Amino acid sequence: MSLTLLYVQTLNGLQLGVLLFLIAAGLTLVFGVMDFVNLAHGVQYMIGAYLAAMFTALTGNFFFGLALALPSALLFGLLLEFFIFRHLYARDHLDQVLATFGIILTLNQAVKVIWGAAPLSVPIPEIFSGSVVLMPGLLYPVWRLVIIASGLAIALLLGILVTKTRIGMLVRAGATNAPMVSALGVDIGRLFMIVFGFGAMLAGFAGAMVAPILSVEPGMGDNLLILTFVVIVIGGIGSIRGAFIAALMVGLVDTLGRSFGPSILRAFLDPAAAAQTGRALAPMLIYILMAAVLFFRPAGLFPAKK
Repeated sequence: MSLTLLYVQTLNGLQLGVLLFLIAAGLTLVFGVMDFVNLAHGVQYMIGAYLAAMFTALTGNFFFGLALALPSALLFGLLLEFFIFRHLYARDHLDQVLATFGIILTLNQAVKVIWGAAPLSVPIPEIFSGSVVLMPGLLYPVWRLVIIASGLAIALLLGILVTKTRIGMLVRAGATNAPMVSALGVDIGRLFMIVFGFGAMLAGFAGAMVAPILSVEPGMGDNLLILTFVVIVIGGIGSIRGAFIAALMVGLVDTLGRSFGPSILRAFLDPAAAAQTGRALAPMLIYILMAAVLFFRPAGLFPAKK
């Protein structure tokens, strides 16, 4: 096992973790505050990537494109909430799952109609296009470090927003007891809209940041949505702190497990069996982690207090 490879994969795991947090932060608040199961949250990540690709191509500058993509992702999320999702709040979870799954199918086809089925590429900003020497023999792309730093900065700002501001107090109160908050005179509908729009913008930001290193294509948010729900379950529904810690755990376990699982198993099995078992076991590690957490803490690591 190479120490250099371990460092690289650890950074890759952190990058995946902060991306999962950006998506999970909004979704856990939507689920915790609104008790609304939104399977279509992953398409906000996809829409953010497409908007960043479009506006970057129009302006010729990634940062101008990002500045236009974020409010556009926010507006798109608010429009979805206003025209579709708010009519589902009073329905049971099965209706919400079916409706939001239909939205996934619709929007995946919509982006094919608008931008085409072929993957789009976004150039890495020239100022961050190189690599940095982290240690002798270890080069790491600067843009991936920017993604990690941006995610950590937003996690810090979001933590301050949720714990130190009035709107954060209302969000936490809504996650604890939404009917009581409404009974005290708070416009719970407006609170729901703010939470939903902010969550959509965070997911869009994650998509925009990852666009320069991944292909922008229809359905790109579907697989991440599954990991996002795992993060929410592990961290505790409605908890920003839980989402952050769980996202880093899932990112590291998934990345390191896929990279080093077969190597570790070679200590107990012959190489062929270790390789085969490692490939089969690696995708299961995050679900094993989720099962272990739920065995000891059925509500997750840091659930919103009821």
